[in-house]
Amino acid sequence: QVHLVESGGGSVQPGGSMNLSCLASGSRSNNNVMGWFRQAPRSQRTLVATMDTKGITTYADAVKGRFTISRDSTNSTVHLQMNMMKPEDTAVYYCYAAIDGAGLFWGQGTQITVSS
Repeated sequence: QVHLVESGGGSVQPGGSMNLSCLASGSRSNNNVMGWFRQAPRSQRTLVATMDTKGITTYADAVKGRFTISRDSTNSTVHLQMNMMKPEDTAVYYCYAAIDGAGLFWGQGTQITVSS
């Protein structure tokens, strides 16, 4: 069973920065995509950024140029550096992993609030 444990989150002022991390454990596959989705109140869960084990990244248009996704050398941890944050970035952020031979997995979510 794959487990995703998120760290980071909380409150930040507009224009500020924050970092999220997600550690995946229990995976036996080195081929996967990890990343982040977010869900604002009364909205659907939407993609923020993903990165596969080859380093190929995908970003939502709303975060391009402000957010950066990265992974550690073991490919078991994914980070999301968020800069120039805006009130519309307020949401619950979910870590995500799509692992070959194992399926899709989600973290429990962490609340981020951008407000002055």
